[in-house]
Amino acid sequence: MNPRINHDIRTWQRLRLLIIGRVIMLSISLLVVFVLGTLRSLLPVSPTLLYSVYAVIVGMYLLSILYTLLLGKEKYYYLNVYSQLIVDICLISFLVYLTGSIGSNYSLLYSLVIIYSAIFLGRRGALVIASFAGIAYGLLLELEYFNVIPTLYSIGRDYSVITQDVLVRIVVHILSFYLLAFLASFVVEQEKKTRSLLEEKESAFNQLDLLFRSIIESVDTGIMTTTLQGRIKTFNRAAETITGLKFHLVQDHQILEIFPEFGPFFDAKQFELNQSRREVTIMRWGGVQVHLGCSINPLKDKYGKQIGHILIFQDLTEIKRMEENLEKSKRLALIGEMAAGLAHEMRNPLASITGSIQLLGQTVNLEDTDKRLMQIIMRGKDQLDSFVRDFLLLARPIPEKRESVNVNHIADEILESTKMANQQKKNVKMTKISSGDTRAYANEGQVRQVIQNLILNAIQAVEESGNISLEIWMTKLEDKKEYAQIKVTDDGCGIEEKDIKKVFEPFFTNKEKGTGLGLAIVSRIVDGYGGKIAIESVVNQGTSVTVWLPGS
Repeated sequence: MNPRINHDIRTWQRLRLLIIGRVIMLSISLLVVFVLGTLRSLLPVSPTLLYSVYAVIVGMYLLSILYTLLLGKEKYYYLNVYSQLIVDICLISFLVYLTGSIGSNYSLLYSLVIIYSAIFLGRRGALVIASFAGIAYGLLLELEYFNVIPTLYSIGRDYSVITQDVLVRIVVHILSFYLLAFLASFVVEQEKKTRSLLEEKESAFNQLDLLFRSIIESVDTGIMTTTLQGRIKTFNRAAETITGLKFHLVQDHQILEIFPEFGPFFDAKQFELNQSRREVTIMRWGGVQVHLGCSINPLKDKYGKQIGHILIFQDLTEIKRMEENLEKSKRLALIGEMAAGLAHEMRNPLASITGSIQLLGQTVNLEDTDKRLMQIIMRGKDQLDSFVRDFLLLARPIPEKRESVNVNHIADEILESTKMANQQKKNVKMTKISSGDTRAYANEGQVRQVIQNLILNAIQAVEESGNISLEIWMTKLEDKKEYAQIKVTDDGCGIEEKDIKKVFEPFFTNKEKGTGLGLAIVSRIVDGYGGKIAIESVVNQGTSVTVWLPGS
């Protein structure tokens, strides 16, 4: 808020208090006059004097109402203040007159009016009011001395004075009024300067604090401060985003109660060592793991005394994922090189073996035993050929040409062909659930490969009997983008928890007939499109694999 506006508000408040104080004094005076009027028989008080006092009090009440109406109106400010102070001087002069004039102790009340004038009007106004007070007091004494107005012996005291006494008293009062006006205005000016300086410093501090908070809130790095006892005191917006917790939920809580993973940073025995950067994994609100790079530093006051800790952390989850993808890309590049060599070195001999066996079968009359051996050789050749084909798929780059692919149609075709090819598995039931038109922006062949591999993997898991369900629908993820979601669930043998993270690695398999390339190929295709893949499995209960491909 503007300092000038603050000053004006305080000034109007002081004026209001002045009016209230005056009304209270008038009320007390009215009560005293009423008592004196009641006791007229005991005290020598003239009715004329009482009625005059009543008139003055009523007039002051009316003026107080007028002053109240003028409060807050800037253009009437000086009229309001000057009229109040001058009327107060007149009222004090009347009180001094009633209490003996030259001998009255109420002349000290002039000082209060002069002090108020310095507060409301500054030095110039205070000198004006001091002049008016001096004139009023001096005129009162002169008029009474020269018998222009009568001396009220009934209330005051009879002083035998000489001209010199009157002049000395007038001069002393006038000089004291001017001196008081000067000193009071000086004190008020110094107070205003001090207040203005404090307000400027406060404003600068607030601006600096606002700038500091803006910087803290705008950075992508999580910043948290704690007391020496480990109670959380600040928690910026980035920290809320990274941890999934709002500041009001963690404020004043022990940090190790909320984030026990930060425990090593607060080991007093190894504090110097713990200042170095560390990586920790916390569980975000909602059960999502987040990898953080953290560092801790002491929080000190302006005297260099430590008052707490500053914990700074960044979300490394995406970086970790990129590192994993890079490592996977390196492995796939190596596999690609191996695949190219294997394809060249293996396919030619396989073609020769296939041709030779077929020719042999046509030209030679083989016995049943020999025919069975040739069939075994052909199945082995087919398995080896399938392995080489999958190997090449794993290393094949994602096609640049993409289109809007109807995932439902592809799934229907694969389910139909799979059912026909696996008719011997009479007890395997396959079902499909979908929600309307589901489309992915990808290569049709690779979408087909994803669904086919997921279903084949499920068939291998259920062995001779079980249930397999395929669910397809459109959904939105955290990035607010649409994805085609493909979910294949079986009630087969399941996967042990320690092996779940390995199932997408090439050549890893827990099946006797598996090559360990099916899910690896799926993961390769999904990652290439910027999609996501997740797996849930319980041993002897089943497995669920979910794939998200970018929607069209």
